[in-house]
Amino acid sequence: MSTITPTFRTIQQLLQNQSFAIDDYQREYKWEREHIVELISDFREKFQSCYQHGDSTKQVSKYEDYFLGSIIVSKRSGKNYLIDGQQRVTSLTLLLIYLLHAAKEQGLPVESSLPGLIYSDSFGEPCFNLDIPERLPVIEALFYKKPFDPTGKDESTQNMFSRYQDIESEDLVEGLGEALPHFIYWLLTKVGLIEISTDNDNYAYAIFETMNDRGMPLSPVDMLKAYLLAPIESTGKRHAANQIWKQWVFDLINWGDWQDTERDSHFIKAWLRAQYAETIRERKAGSTDKDWELVGNNFHRWVRDSHARFEWGSEEQNLELINKEIPFFINAYKVILDASFTFTPGLESVFYNAHNEVTWQNTVLLSPLCPTDDRETVRKKLNMTAAYLDIWIMRRATNYIRVGYSSTSYAMYLLCKEIRRKSLQELAEILSSRLAADDVTFEGNGNGRYGIKDLRLNQFTRRYIYHMLARITSYVEASSGKPNLFDKYVDRTGKNACDIEHIWPDDYTVYQQAFSSQDEFQAWRNHIGGLLLLPADVNRSYQDKPYEDKVPYYATQNLYAASLSDVTYKHQPQFEAFRETFQAPGQFNHYAYFGKNEQLERRELVMALVERIWAPSRILEAAK
Repeated sequence: MSTITPTFRTIQQLLQNQSFAIDDYQREYKWEREHIVELISDFREKFQSCYQHGDSTKQVSKYEDYFLGSIIVSKRSGKNYLIDGQQRVTSLTLLLIYLLHAAKEQGLPVESSLPGLIYSDSFGEPCFNLDIPERLPVIEALFYKKPFDPTGKDESTQNMFSRYQDIESEDLVEGLGEALPHFIYWLLTKVGLIEISTDNDNYAYAIFETMNDRGMPLSPVDMLKAYLLAPIESTGKRHAANQIWKQWVFDLINWGDWQDTERDSHFIKAWLRAQYAETIRERKAGSTDKDWELVGNNFHRWVRDSHARFEWGSEEQNLELINKEIPFFINAYKVILDASFTFTPGLESVFYNAHNEVTWQNTVLLSPLCPTDDRETVRKKLNMTAAYLDIWIMRRATNYIRVGYSSTSYAMYLLCKEIRRKSLQELAEILSSRLAADDVTFEGNGNGRYGIKDLRLNQFTRRYIYHMLARITSYVEASSGKPNLFDKYVDRTGKNACDIEHIWPDDYTVYQQAFSSQDEFQAWRNHIGGLLLLPADVNRSYQDKPYEDKVPYYATQNLYAASLSDVTYKHQPQFEAFRETFQAPGQFNHYAYFGKNEQLERRELVMALVERIWAPSRILEAAK
């Protein structure tokens, strides 16, 4: 007889020596950066609200629990099939792999608790808990720290690889410090969910449909709507306000090429933080959550509890919110979303930040807006604020400073408060003053270190160097009368996406007379002054060739790469005109030979281009 069994399980109980499969018709792994970052942020904040400096790991058993929801499992043919929950199980697996590597590097005793949650032993061979054949290569690569290229792979594989990089970028290990083993034990034993299991597929899908169609509890968005509609006594006005609310929720969830049932929630968090959050939790252990965090956790309760501060709660006030303010910010939010996915003239900086995965962008860009702003003012404010974020983020990435969700949260809170509901002129003055006072620049971080002179390709910088090379390449071409192809250069969905090309081949013997060691050679070879952006097939065909053999072929590629060849300096009047107006150190030059001195010249050129592309004057230009 078929049975249905609901059981509360901790992460450790759920995954210990278990494996989960999915049916072919299940959807792909769809989580985006904002989902994985928010999950990690929620974990971190809940843990840090319990942890006290000096706690023993045994005291973790007294920390508060974190409920992760429910999953539905159908048990058949000796396997566990995930009917609902693959997004969370996959994301947890990626996080556990990351924590396993960190625990190994630090020699933590908790390391021994992690492998059995990622794979089980099958006659001496590891059987990963995600028993999904097409996703096995990326799991193996991440687990064994093997090189992996997701280009051209299926959607789930690409997303899993990207989300793991997002986890790394959040710098969880460094942020936790000595509390890392406590966090791991807490995650394994205090984070849990309800596993609803059955041995009948029909039952499993009936449960899934019931939970999603009829039995799901009200979402925070639903509860916020109920709170705002409750004081409206007029039936007609309440009905009209409800219709407005339902329409914008539907429009947001179904925006773009795919449905996202949490997009309405993301909007409300961004709007409330941008326009209303006045406080943030102190940056020390044991501090309590304030506006910034409470909006992220339970915004419907925060609105209810904050009504006196912001004069919410009456029929008139709530109608103003539903009928005017929220629709205004919804429209602005959709402009931001559109510009994040489509390279839009006049809002290019929004696209740049989206490519750099600036997760706070949507929140920060809403902050200077006022419901009385006309469409053109909204566009200018968005463009100006996005330009500031672009410069601020790239300055820090160039100086090896973490710019992920958690590491920039406090800075973004302060920025939102400072620019909230400012006029165009006030906004320009504030943002320009901030950049002028910033001690982190492309020349260094104030201590005479890093900056462009020390920018080299590594695991942390790869995504930012890729972005910078695409920006430099598109800037040179656009300044020389060609189309701005930045969006094409960073499009990784095609089979022949661009790769980073080393001008020098990976052959120390060719250059050993110029360098004292292999390490010194590699440091020079990986400097941004020795890198280009080329299509993947071209990059692969060139990689082992010496510079002298490659440079004639560079002439047929993008203009920045082609500028190394003497052919480019003939019959290119618009490029010549750009060179003449580009009065700065490190002018464009072509080279028959490319050694240390030539690369030093190229570094000067990169610095001059970077200073031009990320010039603070863009703030004022964006207001035009």
